[in-house]
Amino acid sequence: MTPDRRTIFRGGERKKAGVVGAVAMLLASVWLAGSSAAQSQPPAPQDNSSVPNAAPNSTSPNSTLPPLRLPAGQEAATPEAPKANILHLSAVLSATDAQPLRGGLRWRVFDEKAELDGSHALVAESFDATPAITLRDGSFIVHVAFGLAGATKRVTIDARGGSERLTLNAGALRVVGMLGDAPIAPAKTQLSIYVPERNNSEAKLVANGKSGDTIGLPEGNYHVVSTLLDPQSNGSVNSTNSVVSADLRVQAGKLTDATLRHRAATMTLKLVSGPSGEALANTAFTILTPGGDVIREMIGAFPSLVLAEGEYVAIARHDSNVYQTNFKVESTIDRDVEVLAK
Repeated sequence: MTPDRRTIFRGGERKKAGVVGAVAMLLASVWLAGSSAAQSQPPAPQDNSSVPNAAPNSTSPNSTLPPLRLPAGQEAATPEAPKANILHLSAVLSATDAQPLRGGLRWRVFDEKAELDGSHALVAESFDATPAITLRDGSFIVHVAFGLAGATKRVTIDARGGSERLTLNAGALRVVGMLGDAPIAPAKTQLSIYVPERNNSEAKLVANGKSGDTIGLPEGNYHVVSTLLDPQSNGSVNSTNSVVSADLRVQAGKLTDATLRHRAATMTLKLVSGPSGEALANTAFTILTPGGDVIREMIGAFPSLVLAEGEYVAIARHDSNVYQTNFKVESTIDRDVEVLAK
């Protein structure tokens, strides 16, 4: 018996409808899962003004954003570096000083941790009176020098920064040389400063200087020697026998002023055949004290030299002949000394 074709067709439609229904249910479940996931995420920003060509209100999870670009002629901002630690330093001569020193200082900052050889690495240096030094976190050794005076302090620095004032316990010494009533040019003097010991006023030389120099020194007693110099025409500089000394005390926080007065004059030597005659060339001169100590030996027609006030002997040698005269030096009175060749 032949089956009814309509029955078979309807059966096929029922099978086909069943498959289509299953697929629809599967797609619906996938869509629901996607909606749930989308609702569980925070909403995407709606302002797309910084994203070129972005579609307004685009919420597609598969959309890809183009890379951000700055307007033409602009560069990306560089992140600001964190502010480093700053150590502010100042120094005073004594603990009672209200105002810090305004010059003449040398600051050095060393790492507190010693190297293998025992030294400490220098991490900063400044010649400013009141420097502001940038340092990393940690501990350091700060040293300040003012002439020969100095002070050292251990400091610790962190992000809060810090300020330290060091006390030098020192003073300053200024010595001015005079010749008569006139100051001596600095180039014509030499100062030597000694730390004295018992029975030896010049036990330890600690500084040299010129007339008018201000020298920082630790508080204490000092022996100062001023020597008058004799600049020669050939460019050489000789120490003369005009030497003045003094014992001085330097007090913390104070400037000690001292005046050392020389008594000397410049003498010009000549070997002449008669009074006020022409000087003979190629003459060798020797200047001695009355006791026979040699002060200077010179060669020339009329050499000059600075001598301290007092009495001297001049010996002149020319063409195997020797001539001699005695003369006297009075302070600030420069003159010629003639040796007669007879």
